[in-house]
Amino acid sequence: MAPRVLVAFDESPQAYAALRHALSTYPDAEVDVLHVNDPREWSSTVGMNGFYSEEAYKRSQESAERLLDEATEIAREYDAEITTDTTVGKTSSAIVRYAEGNDVDHIVLGSHSRRGLSRFLLGSVAERVARRSPGSVTIIREEQPEQET
Repeated sequence: MAPRVLVAFDESPQAYAALRHALSTYPDAEVDVLHVNDPREWSSTVGMNGFYSEEAYKRSQESAERLLDEATEIAREYDAEITTDTTVGKTSSAIVRYAEGNDVDHIVLGSHSRRGLSRFLLGSVAERVARRSPGSVTIIREEQPEQET
């Protein structure tokens, strides 16, 4: 049975590198590409009552669809087929929840390589996923330049 690999995908260069890494490293795997729509990115807060902008949510869903179409195009470069999905939630929790619910063997995701105070304040999605993942995790720190032969 082919392994099942989950790639967490957003618009960052690290996510594109993670997808390319998964496709080249696991050519026989079933590859799922997941985009997480985090409500904190499309919500507004007024006083103590938070609310979600329906228009902002709609735009984020349309953006996710375009992004996943790009992932499908990248997979074609590797003669691979992928399964794409999107979910709403806190990014690290949503990735782990998807992996647990879909029998994922391995997760590949990019790291934005935050250090120091910004990492402390913002946290590290990659670190939280690695700690909570039901399987192994590969973290791609940055896009690697192609090597000359």
